Amino acid sequence: MRFQAPRGTEDVVPNESRTWVWLEQTFRELCHRYGYSEVRTPTFEDTGLFTRGLGEGTDIVNKEMYTFVDRGGRSITLKPEGTAPAIRAYVEHSLGSQGQITKLFYVTPIFRYERPQKGRLREAHQTGLELIGAQTPESDAEVIEMSVRFYEMLGLRNLAARINSLGSNESRKTYREALLEHARPLLADLPTEFRERCEKNPLRILDSKDETLRERLTDAPVILNYLDDESRRHFEAIQGCLSALDIPYVVDPRIVRGLDYYTGCVFEIHAEGIGAQSALCGGGRYDGLIEEIGGPPTPAVGVAMGIERALLALEVSGAAPAFEPLLHLFAVCLTERHAEFCKIVSQLRGQGIRVDTDLQFRSAKSQFRQADKSGASLALAIGDDELDSGTFKLKRLADGAEFTSTADTLYEDTLAYVSRS
Repeated sequence: MRFQAPRGTEDVVPNESRTWVWLEQTFRELCHRYGYSEVRTPTFEDTGLFTRGLGEGTDIVNKEMYTFVDRGGRSITLKPEGTAPAIRAYVEHSLGSQGQITKLFYVTPIFRYERPQKGRLREAHQTGLELIGAQTPESDAEVIEMSVRFYEMLGLRNLAARINSLGSNESRKTYREALLEHARPLLADLPTEFRERCEKNPLRILDSKDETLRERLTDAPVILNYLDDESRRHFEAIQGCLSALDIPYVVDPRIVRGLDYYTGCVFEIHAEGIGAQSALCGGGRYDGLIEEIGGPPTPAVGVAMGIERALLALEVSGAAPAFEPLLHLFAVCLTERHAEFCKIVSQLRGQGIRVDTDLQFRSAKSQFRQADKSGASLALAIGDDELDSGTFKLKRLADGAEFTSTADTLYEDTLAYVSRS
């Protein structure tokens, strides 16, 4: 029987994996510049972490989680997002201390049972960061800035943040009541399940993908008109920070995000010119989440960035990177003295030269053909004469030019000729 990857999952094959590694390394470099440290959490967690942390009324909890009961009778869920596990680790290991800021980042797979489509899979991958312990507008601005800088480092252009404020608990409650009163007649023709979710959290109305409903909500109450003075000042200060940092942004009162833990400022980063799916990532403030899952009251703000979505944006925009050849050298064996041949190859690798060879020791013609296909910059032919004399010929595969080297200078010559390729 021939097996295939399960629906909604994808293999990352060798000609793609270098781009993944580059993207993840770029993200890690950015995080280190800003003082963030990596946290790695389990692939599965106690189901209650997500039902309590994300909200029982969210689509993720109601429809999309991979949940099972293990042999010990525990309800376990493959993590559908990265923030709640990172915060659980923060609380469990007491990573923060009173009055101190903790900065965490992660790179992780996530699992959601949803209809697979381009850039949206059942097993996807996220990078994300969490700034814990600060309630200042500058902390919100730092996370938004880092999100934009990350995509700039990848080579994307025409980026802008779309920001909104969900206000305080009190102002949000007043707005929810006004929004629900306005929208209730519009919900009558929609599925019962969706209506019930909107009754529990009316902000889900604004997050609806139903185009007809979205069009009929154009005159709905705007949350920014319900902000209390403190929330308004905080939101205006964030805008001032973004302007000072030269981060393009627009205020979009329809940005609410799809998880119940968000409070205060929420945002998305969009790239113009890449089609309808211009949203690259989203995040915001979640000052109540840490207390909700057993920690002390602690402010926090974060963002999650889909790797597949970023790669799709790079592909659509034509900004995908071009890489230098992975191999420096392909060693061609023209001798029966295989042990001596392998020793030279091993010595080169030990010096940092990337070398491949044909371990089946086929004909010279086959080996040179493999060298041409390998992507290496140079070919190194090693026969009895070369082993006896300590003199070698390097062949530049791009144009066939040949160079002479010795056992003592082979490392330096290889690097020199590779740099000219």
